[in-house]
Amino acid sequence: MTNTPSPILQFGTSRFLQAHVDLFVCEAARRNPDDALGKIAMVQTTASAQSRARIDAIRSNAQYPVRIRGLHRNQTVDLTIECDSVAEALHAHDDWPALLERICDEVRVIVSNTADNGYALFPDDTVSMLDGRLAPRSFAAKLAVLLHERYRAGGKAITLLPCELVSRNGDVLRDLVLSVARGWQMEPGFLRYLANDCIWVNSLVDRIVSEAIEPIGAVAEPYALWAIERQEGMVLPCRHESIVITDDLAHYERLKLFLLNLGHTMLAQCWLDSRGDPAATVLDGMRNESWRATLESTWKDEVLPVFEAQGQCEIATRYLDDVRDRFNNPFLAHRLADIAGNHQQKKQRRFKPVVELARELGVRVDQKRLEAALAGT
Repeated sequence: MTNTPSPILQFGTSRFLQAHVDLFVCEAARRNPDDALGKIAMVQTTASAQSRARIDAIRSNAQYPVRIRGLHRNQTVDLTIECDSVAEALHAHDDWPALLERICDEVRVIVSNTADNGYALFPDDTVSMLDGRLAPRSFAAKLAVLLHERYRAGGKAITLLPCELVSRNGDVLRDLVLSVARGWQMEPGFLRYLANDCIWVNSLVDRIVSEAIEPIGAVAEPYALWAIERQEGMVLPCRHESIVITDDLAHYERLKLFLLNLGHTMLAQCWLDSRGDPAATVLDGMRNESWRATLESTWKDEVLPVFEAQGQCEIATRYLDDVRDRFNNPFLAHRLADIAGNHQQKKQRRFKPVVELARELGVRVDQKRLEAALAGT
């Protein structure tokens, strides 16, 4: 471990975080040191051998490659950036005492991306964990113990910026940590500290990070967005052109859900209906005339009218231009078979809301393709 102060504590070692948050901090610091809060301490929270290899790689060489490959405004982008924003790497279980010590002072921001089960709670996490000898199993319980240690030490307010793909992720994480604290019957002052002093920020991340570079590193597309809901007093890891501070986070969620995510799932629907090649990618789908026609018609005739009814058609059309660049990326091997995983649930999450919103807004539009796909669930 280094002695470099790391005001950003990051839970998760994923290739997404490497090519998004970590890269943003690196790029900001190189442009202007004052644009970055400081270095990052990366924390492994699972028993994954791959995560352990990433931690070991950071410990041996505190930088790694991020290769940006794709299309931007019809221009090919292919460049590699050596990311050096991660100053140290910790394992939550092995280095728990060190985490308890540093949370009391130097940490100002916590970011996280803890995968699909990151917000799960476990009955074996009990109030006895407050003695600090063992790290709790769940992320929410880890935060409850860490933040309690900070509270007891009189630590200043801290900003928490979850990046999990959960709507209103800051609110959800806050409520989970509060539920742990209440279940452990922790003192009322600490509950108020969690609810009122800690700053739980809702945000939306958007970047396709398609491949890992072993043991650490990633291949990602040029497009990147981190939409962050404005909150008084929040501290950000950096200033970056791909970070948008907004009072309307739902707008960015709708753009991503109704155009990017819906588009992926519609191509997967075409692939399933046609019993397509198991190795087919999103790019293959865009080059299939029939599938492309179905997708473009769905966007134009069934989705954009909903944005038009909200006075957002121009913004949605610009976003859709970026989506086409992303889907036509010749470098990303984004397999339709992977996108088709949990297909029925994804259709409910990605198709149904735009159909319901059209009805709510009174938009007279024939959403035959979306409704047909939903009828097949």
